[in-house]
Amino acid sequence: MNKIKNCCKHIPNALTILRFILIPFIVYYIAKDQYIEAFIFLTISGLTDVLDGCIARKFNFITNFGKLIDPLADKATQIAILVTLSLKDIIPIWILVIVFLKEFAMISGASFLYGKELVVSSKWFGKLATILFYLAIVSSFAIKYWNTIALEPTNSVATLPQFDIYLYYLALASTIFSLIMYYITFYKQGYLKKENLKIENKEK
Repeated sequence: MNKIKNCCKHIPNALTILRFILIPFIVYYIAKDQYIEAFIFLTISGLTDVLDGCIARKFNFITNFGKLIDPLADKATQIAILVTLSLKDIIPIWILVIVFLKEFAMISGASFLYGKELVVSSKWFGKLATILFYLAIVSSFAIKYWNTIALEPTNSVATLPQFDIYLYYLALASTIFSLIMYYITFYKQGYLKKENLKIENKEK
């Protein structure tokens, strides 16, 4: 029984690693203008994100590695997609710059705290920003797919306006809000206090 439990406890982290594996497939299909396929792989990625969290909490398989790697998988997926969309001129590059700077600050902070033996798990406001970006990205897929069909000579349907940009604005506001909230949370929980930023020297 213990062997089965020991094997099962790695399932959440395995699902998280799967999300990293799915990134090249999503990027490839976006680059090829195959937005249905990109949406399918992005959906699979999102489902594994939900599933690994549910399993980890339900069966108490939460680990420090999982706390660190789970948000990193979200960030890697998000940034890879935004870079691809930016290179294809689907979204303006300044959106990518703001997201990159925010994520760089978060990863740097998390790495620093991890070096001080403090591991910070993702919070609801971080997940909210991720969800809003996913909604914006899916909207970009839908608009691009529809407009590609609408512009074909044999079709007479109207193209869709670029309403996805407003979702990106909302997602950007949420991601800046999450950065502020993480700082406040770290401070209130004592992560940024001097005594917690020092590791006592062990006696030889």
